[in-house]
Amino acid sequence: MIQLPIAIAARSLIRAPGFALIAVLTLALGIGMSTAVFTVADGILIRRLPVGDQDRLVVLWSETREQTASWPLAIDDARELARRRGALEHTGFVGYYGSAPETIQDGDQVYRLRRSLVSGNFFEVLQTQPVLGRALRAEDDLVGAALVAVLNYRAWRQQFGGDPAIVGRQLLIHDTGRAYRIVGVMPQGLDYPAATDFWAPLVATSTGSADSLNLVSLHLVGRLRPGASRADAEAEVTTYLHRPEASSWSRDLRGAGQALPTLVVGRTKPAVLIFAAAAGLLLLLTSINVANLLLVRGLGRARELVVRSALGAGRRRLVGQLLSESVLLALAGGVLGFALAAASVRGFVAVAPADIPRLDEIHLNGAAVLAAIGITAAATMLFALAPAFATSRVTLQDVLRAGSRQSGGGGRVRIVTEGLVAAQIALAVMVLFAAGLVGKSLLKLERVDLSYQPRRVLIGELALRVGGADGMTRQVALLDGVLARVAALPGVEAVSPALTVPFAPTGFGIDGFLVKPGQAAAESAKNPLLNIQIVAPTYFATLGIPVVHGRPFSASDREGGTPVVIVSESTARYYWPGTDPLGQTLGFSPSDPRLTVVGVVPDTRYRELRTARPSVYFPLRQSVFPVVPLVLVIRTAGSPASTVGALRKAIAEVDPDVVLARASPLETFLDQPRAQPRLNALLLAAFAAAAVLLAAVGLFGVIATMVRQRTRELGIRMALGATPGGMRRLVMGRGLAIAVAGTMAGIGGALVTSRLLTDLLFEVGPWDRVTLAIAAALILGVAAIASFYPAQASMRIDAGISLRSDG
Repeated sequence: MIQLPIAIAARSLIRAPGFALIAVLTLALGIGMSTAVFTVADGILIRRLPVGDQDRLVVLWSETREQTASWPLAIDDARELARRRGALEHTGFVGYYGSAPETIQDGDQVYRLRRSLVSGNFFEVLQTQPVLGRALRAEDDLVGAALVAVLNYRAWRQQFGGDPAIVGRQLLIHDTGRAYRIVGVMPQGLDYPAATDFWAPLVATSTGSADSLNLVSLHLVGRLRPGASRADAEAEVTTYLHRPEASSWSRDLRGAGQALPTLVVGRTKPAVLIFAAAAGLLLLLTSINVANLLLVRGLGRARELVVRSALGAGRRRLVGQLLSESVLLALAGGVLGFALAAASVRGFVAVAPADIPRLDEIHLNGAAVLAAIGITAAATMLFALAPAFATSRVTLQDVLRAGSRQSGGGGRVRIVTEGLVAAQIALAVMVLFAAGLVGKSLLKLERVDLSYQPRRVLIGELALRVGGADGMTRQVALLDGVLARVAALPGVEAVSPALTVPFAPTGFGIDGFLVKPGQAAAESAKNPLLNIQIVAPTYFATLGIPVVHGRPFSASDREGGTPVVIVSESTARYYWPGTDPLGQTLGFSPSDPRLTVVGVVPDTRYRELRTARPSVYFPLRQSVFPVVPLVLVIRTAGSPASTVGALRKAIAEVDPDVVLARASPLETFLDQPRAQPRLNALLLAAFAAAAVLLAAVGLFGVIATMVRQRTRELGIRMALGATPGGMRRLVMGRGLAIAVAGTMAGIGGALVTSRLLTDLLFEVGPWDRVTLAIAAALILGVAAIASFYPAQASMRIDAGISLRSDG
């Protein structure tokens, strides 16, 4: 009866269940995790945006010559640049503030959607088509035009349940009472500006006065002409800003920009690339491990293969059998790996930060399936061919000379297998070091000094319906009423308004430059960009920010009094190094230094977690800015969450036009900038654990095989007086020698590649010696454990039995 090679291979693997299980699980781990990472990279980085020829789309703005701050363009400047049509053949606009939260009133329900203002031709420039209804048009973006909006695909699915009849419904903005009619839904994956829920026309959304548009700040969104580059477009912006009739301020700026796909991906790109590199290393580890297992097993079966050859089996048939075994292993590992990849992708989407772009597009698809098949096929070739041809060259004479327990291929094969294990250990060191750096960085980020006390602080966001000429006056009056009512609530210890919620995106606060009296233009151009806050006298006590010098604001700091400010420590050091800042003055121009410094506070991490921004604080009653802070910072006696119900009711009692749009503990906001670093650390830790496990399995397999193949030699040593302890040291010494060689190579590789992690690190250098030492020590410890059990087995060798077995 003729038996198929697959059937023979299956029976052979069944007779070695331990080997088969380890090989399949190793394959599944490498193929599964690498496929999962490919899926994530495909969804975020590789898959093209739903726009036409995305590589020609750029976004332009201006920045200071020193590149210390970026600035939007005024609408008149943006229109003139668009009219000139140089490097850009088609140009639209997007509001500088990106996606701003708007309070939507839907009957008794209130919820938040993020709105981005764009020009009517925005989607025409992008060359993208809606999946429902229509996109915005040029005629939608005129003064007096009816208000219309198009939904982001994600918002349509999540907020409106994918309602196919959504076109025609209205979005009522609570603050203004104005309603947008939904006219379309844009395709999945169009996520610019970041976190946008709906797009609305820029001009039509304004107050309707053409003069008011002079205050609008924009970025240009343009399509490059064939042959033009982003640098050409930036140079044209610079030339325009430096025209003779431009202001001195404009001539201190230069054109800047970025490719649209890069802006969509944002900060996620470095992390995804690092994960892809880690996945590649893990797949390489998997390949080395399984190749090593198959090589050792194949050489250990030399007697079986030679006997079969002597009985008439040709080289092609023997190679075919070994190849069939590897195909079965690869297929089993591929199937299990694909299941692991599907579970990993679901887990990633579940724990990933919500602000990761295109998160809703991350799912296993045809490309991922093809990648899994390709990886499996490549692994099969690598795992099977080398061991098959190596074992097929062993002759009967070789086996008879070596004996049954020494038919493993000799010293050269041992060097190859040990070298492969050393390579595994080197790769494991590199991945473990990377995970250690990112983990240490996360630990520092979690423990960073905020300079305020976030516990028991509630952040509430107000929405006020106001309008008319007395809008500002009414807002201030309503805010006064809300503050008084909230301060009287049981369980509220202090309350103050603030301009923004913690860690609000750039553009949602106020940033500005201040100058010292008589400061020259060249010197003032180097002044730092300051975070500006408008606060009540209770602000510092509410957040627990100490006033380290001078005094906090008081009730007397109001209209008619001396204009005062409080500065942060770095601001004071910059403007008055080595001098007492109290009583010093600042202004918005050197000739108008009317702001007197009355206090100094620490630099806080309220706007950004990674950077303590230099700041200046204005008292609410003396603010020179045409804005009213509508964020409440509330310190509570107990749990902040338990105060939300009473807070919502109290605010509603002040005026029906005031609602609490959202309220969350401040610690919830801290989770936002920490979410991506936590995910980075978690994923790299998983990669590192898998890499160390694979290296340990590889080392264990090689040392165990060495003990089995050298049983006769070890028996002779025992017969000549070697002690069990000496035998254990001999075997463990070999394992540790391999581990030390691999660790040294891994340290060198880690020092070369760790600089790629710079974008993921916080207050940790890419060559941190302590982390590197811990990674090396951990690998050596695991290697010692992996070598210990085979070494223990060598102590139990019976010299008489081992000598008789091959005698």
